Amino acid sequence: MLETLIKKILNRETITYLIAGVLTTILNIAVFKVCNLAGIQYLISNVIAWIVAVIFAFVVNKLYVFQSKSWASAVVQKEFVAFMSCRLLSLAFDMLFMLVTVSYLHMNEDLAKVLSNCFVVVMNYVASKLFIFKNK
Repeated sequence: MLETLIKKILNRETITYLIAGVLTTILNIAVFKVCNLAGIQYLISNVIAWIVAVIFAFVVNKLYVFQSKSWASAVVQKEFVAFMSCRLLSLAFDMLFMLVTVSYLHMNEDLAKVLSNCFVVVMNYVASKLFIFKNK
């Protein structure tokens, strides 16, 4: 039973998603940090980092993780709109998490960003798997 569960969890899709998630998270945090160092307010830095990371994540998820082969305009448009919609929900979570942890709980911005990204990666995988890049 445990072996079956491990095989179900550790497959090409979940491993490539984790790699893509780590790369997206690194990009997100790096852009966030660069914006902070440039003197941009942390919530604005968060939005800029999110935009860059989401564009990167869409391409990587489409091509490598979920191997969506179609480049037909209607398919790409449908995937992109669904992807952006789900990512907007995760942005709302990310912004709320950052606001609460930094402004109200006085947590370090960098630690709050890393913790938020851990939750966001899981939320985004579920959305991508179930709603966006569904296997036909």
